[in-house]
Formats: sequence, structure tokens, C-alpha cells
Amino acid sequence: MTETAPAPTEIRLNSEKEELLISFADDLSYKFSAEFLRVHSPSAEVQGHSEAQRKTIGGKRFVKITDIEPVGNYAIKLTFDDGHDTGLFSWKYLAELGSEMEGRWKFYLFELEEKGLQREPKFNLNS
Repeated sequence: MTETAPAPTEIRLNSEKEELLISFADDLSYKFSAEFLRVHSPSAEVQGHSEAQRKTIGGKRFVKITDIEPVGNYAIKLTFDDGHDTGLFSWKYLAELGSEMEGRWKFYLFELEEKGLQREPKFNLNS
């Protein structure tokens, strides 16, 4: 993958705020769940400062995206309803996530199981 990626031609959050559609000029479109983006946030909180520091985040199955803010001409900042808002999703990173979505999701589910974590939050305040 190149160092940069072209800006998306469309960024659209669905009405339930649980899916983000991103389309690129090369006719590639990706539909990301809010959960997928939250657990793959490029923030230091999730990624750490090295692979050894990367964290597996559980309990985000019902997380929603509450805000999308452009950052220059290269990224967006997503705010999630759990308060997380420190990751900058560059066009390059979003294109990588889209092209690697299936493998990353399978690995995430494997890591959850391996670490005894679940996708569901421990406490559901909405019930």
C-alpha cells in the first residue's frame, strides 16, 4: 500500500450511528461497523506505542459513532458514545482496514476468546 491514499468520495454514517460507509474514487467502498472501528482505533490507547503494547478491547458490540470531524485533508476523527475520541483515521488507514477487514475481524474474535473477553459490555445501561 502506498504512503498516502486518496481522499474518500463519500463518508456516510447510517441513521442508527452504527455503520460508517466510506467510498473511494477507485470504486472501492467499505461498510464499517462502529464496533470494528472502535476496536481498531489508531489511538495510542488501543494500539500502544508498539505491537507488544497493543490492547484487545472488549465490550464494544453496541458502541455508536456520535461525531465525525475532518482533520485537514488526510483523516477524520471519530467520537464514539463510550467517550473515545483520540484516534485519527487517515485515508490510508481506512483503506487498509477496508481491504483487510475480514482477516482483522477474525483475528479480533480469536483474541477476545483467547483473553476471556466478550463483545458484549459487562453492564448494559440501556436495558
